[in-house]
Amino acid sequence: MSETGRATDSESAVSLHHSVPEIQSCRQLIVVTTENWNDVNASVQFLERAHVGETAWRKVGTRFPAVIGKQGLAWGIGLHGTGEPGTHRKKEGDQKSPAGVFKLYSLFGTASPWQVRFLRFPYKRVGSTTEAIDDPRSRYYNRVVDRAAIKEPDWSTSESMLAVGSRYRFGVMIEHNWSQIPGFGSCIFFHVWNLDRTGTAGCTAASLTNLERLLHWLDADKNPLIVQLPLAEYARLRQSWSLP
Repeated sequence: MSETGRATDSESAVSLHHSVPEIQSCRQLIVVTTENWNDVNASVQFLERAHVGETAWRKVGTRFPAVIGKQGLAWGIGLHGTGEPGTHRKKEGDQKSPAGVFKLYSLFGTASPWQVRFLRFPYKRVGSTTEAIDDPRSRYYNRVVDRAAIKEPDWSTSESMLAVGSRYRFGVMIEHNWSQIPGFGSCIFFHVWNLDRTGTAGCTAASLTNLERLLHWLDADKNPLIVQLPLAEYARLRQSWSLP
């Protein structure tokens, strides 16, 4: 790690793990698949199992449509590693969504905590000073912060989350590039899509109805994960990663 506590690019060799042990302790899984690396349209299925290590997963609800980044998928940085040599890796501003296996950090939205008191997952309310930091030079890169609580903001670019509007009515923050390697992508969410269902800047998006399904279903005690892959990659890695 660097002196700032963040990994540098040289410390992040390109590698794809043969196994993902965290899947073994996961009892809730969000599976997002596309037809190929460049497809904007995705399909989402929630799955659950009663006990850790069981091979039998149960589908929760029906599969539903979603959209990802306008330029498709590229390997992100997560529990799976960073990708494979010679393949595309997600970079800041490339309008690609990260492929791989990731933890979920927290839920967010414009509702008050009282309105979502049914949640079984950490929740942060989006306010007028809530910002998503995408400046790779900032110590807060790839984090959502309350600007009013920071004495010396060190970023030059960010996204005012309240100003985004209905797309951030509800969402999930995904732990992609969580070690904050500068330039490898930041602030990846699963949020509400635009009514025209256009691709995103790198997030995954679905209807408000399906986001509400997700909020009611997620349980932090079940160690939920999200997997995002083209169908061919999912099939190739299914056995070694112990995917459903």
